[in-house]
Amino acid sequence: MNIKRTRLRLKPIGEQVIVITGATSGIGLSTARAAAVRGASLVLAARNEDALKAVCEDLSHKGAEVAYVVADVGREADVRAIAAVAVSRFGGFDTWINNAGVTIVASAEETRLEDHQRLFQTNYWGVVFGSLTAIEQFKSQAGGGALINVGASAGDVALPMEAAFSASKHAVKGFTNALRTEMMAAREPVSVTLIKPTGADTPGKDHARNTSGASLPHPSGLYATPLVAQAILYAAEHRVRELTVGGGGGLLHLAAQALPGLTDPFLAFGARLNAKTAAGANPARIDNLHHAGLDLRERSFQTGVRESSLYATAQMKPRTALGLAVLAGVVAGLAFRLGAGPRPCPPDED
Repeated sequence: MNIKRTRLRLKPIGEQVIVITGATSGIGLSTARAAAVRGASLVLAARNEDALKAVCEDLSHKGAEVAYVVADVGREADVRAIAAVAVSRFGGFDTWINNAGVTIVASAEETRLEDHQRLFQTNYWGVVFGSLTAIEQFKSQAGGGALINVGASAGDVALPMEAAFSASKHAVKGFTNALRTEMMAAREPVSVTLIKPTGADTPGKDHARNTSGASLPHPSGLYATPLVAQAILYAAEHRVRELTVGGGGGLLHLAAQALPGLTDPFLAFGARLNAKTAAGANPARIDNLHHAGLDLRERSFQTGVRESSLYATAQMKPRTALGLAVLAGVVAGLAFRLGAGPRPCPPDED
């Protein structure tokens, strides 16, 4: 039965069935662990069956209800199979998280077309297949559900040496934003959220296909993956348009919009500097572009990783942030008034 125009109801995490793609490493693994701790039932998908089994066994031993599906999100049939398992095992799902993604570190000229196409098949078409599959289910069940697409700050500002990845995240952003307004126009019970990490401390650099000869750091720093997981689970419970994890990405986006003539040379200079100083890529390393790679690592624990994001916290707790801003303004105003108060005149000199 098709339930039209039912009211959206986002359940607490502990009452939800959550689907996560790319669930065996990085942000996906961090989100699966965080959701399991809070009592959610999970349907995990990835290409590496051994890793999926290991994650499911670990979470099951800790009391979570978990099912897994070996799937390549670049194939629509595989994505449909994920939904089918969720419906068969749990009767449906409440949140669908499109997280699976791959990376290429290379100049646009040096990126092979077959690699470029493979990246888009995962990063973009995987989101399209997952989004349409999830929406179909949400429209057919009371209360609807939350669709959460994981983008990146590179979807706002393109990064040199990551042209294919940046292009895919721009595409994900455009598709997600258009889909959201279509759901609103049709009054469908679907919350559509874009999550934009400003560089997460995932094993992504180790998994990336790298033909550049250098390992390129993110220009605005890295943030711990549990911070991104926290934002994702917040979006599973609250209707929110988008969440950016890390203030660096927001600042870079503003700079690119306001001062593109300065931002472009800054990014170009950073690319040249990194190419000269970064350690060379390991030719023996196996990437995960065309095949499943090594998994089961949530973080890479690089130096200087930020373990908190005030920018993300402010977005998830806007009233608290507004209150702190008002309080800071009051304190600053009082300090100014006290400092500008009447002062005794200096004594007259004879």
